Amino acid sequence: MITEQQLSTVIGSTAHGADGKLGTVGEVYLDDETGRPEWATVRTGMFGTKESFVPLADADLSGSDLRLPYDKDKVKHAPQIDTDGHLSPQEEQELYRYYGVGTGTNAAYTDTTTTGTADRTTNRANEHGTVGHDTSGPTTDDAMTRSEEHLRVGTERVEAGRARLRKYVVSENVTQTVPVSHEEIRVEREPITDGNVGNALDGPAISEEEHEVVLHAERPVVAKEAVPVERVRLDTQTVTEQETVNETVRKEQIELDDETTTRRS
Repeated sequence: MITEQQLSTVIGSTAHGADGKLGTVGEVYLDDETGRPEWATVRTGMFGTKESFVPLADADLSGSDLRLPYDKDKVKHAPQIDTDGHLSPQEEQELYRYYGVGTGTNAAYTDTTTTGTADRTTNRANEHGTVGHDTSGPTTDDAMTRSEEHLRVGTERVEAGRARLRKYVVSENVTQTVPVSHEEIRVEREPITDGNVGNALDGPAISEEEHEVVLHAERPVVAKEAVPVERVRLDTQTVTEQETVNETVRKEQIELDDETTTRRS
């Protein structure tokens, strides 16, 4: 027996029959007079495109699995009834006959939005007690949320390249002029005088002699030395520029598809 406290678990659970998995539970219908869960819809067929009503009288909830005493063919070929928020007395009696279960209270069934009637109603139920329901999944609340994407543009720091200093050696010719001097021979002659006659006669009268003088000269001498001339380092500076970002964002639009019909018992 399924209780009202188990509704939130039943909706969206996996229904299992006597011969395996049946599908996903979409909605639960309550007896308006007793408040007891009486019917559930199970999405069957490929991709869950078909919903079949199944009685909950003999159902059992185990974790997220709803156990039902019916096989796949039984549920699949159940009478096709619109899941529009309520069951009419005729629709419910047709389901009772198909599944061979008790017929419940002999009273008329209509939608709870109808006023001025004392008839009992079997309504679609969810844990929020909403007006209307979600046809694409379990009902969550009484409104549809419209969302849209907003573009949030920021920056991130990434490596854009690398720079490095590299020192290498080149050779070049340097020309520099330096003065150099040298000695040259010069013959000086002086006449004999009273002052130097003594030196002139200081030796044999006739002889052979040699007189030698050493000549000197300067030549360029080159020496090289390494001396520091400057210091070089790398640094960075930040330059800010404008860049345009072009991106596509999505947003939801809601339109009203009004196909108003009135179902009365």
